Amino acid sequence: MEIKELGHLVLYVRNLEVSAHFYRDVLGWRELDVAEPGEVLPFPARLFSAPSNRTHHELLLIEVGANATPIPGGRRVGMYHFGLKIGDSDDELRAAIQTLADNNVPIMGASDHTVTHSLYIQDPDGNEIELYVDVPGVDWKSNPALIAAPIKPLRL
Repeated sequence: MEIKELGHLVLYVRNLEVSAHFYRDVLGWRELDVAEPGEVLPFPARLFSAPSNRTHHELLLIEVGANATPIPGGRRVGMYHFGLKIGDSDDELRAAIQTLADNNVPIMGASDHTVTHSLYIQDPDGNEIELYVDVPGVDWKSNPALIAAPIKPLRL
């Protein structure tokens, strides 16, 4: 078997409307209008795709309700974060900072990973998200060691 690419991500969310707003209106995902709620899936859910239209869907949100167990803090087994590429320049990262500020989304961290410049945020349910741009001119394919370069503070 050979994995060709990461296909999609499915997240359980407490409030579908709140999460749909975050992923659609703040992060810019395209919501797919595939059916009336409950018509195809037997539970409240929303499908999204990146504006690039790379594949049929990349994100599925499934509502589990306000009483769902929260993500535990600290060291644990499970997802740490997922990364979303938002461009190839620091200007695109600066624009993201403004969008996040306009929507009262706090930035939890910012890192220079040599191959990427990254911001870290959380969605409404506490899932950590890395928003990153690939750094122009960094040839990590010829020098894979750059991927594991020491992390530095991000200076924009």
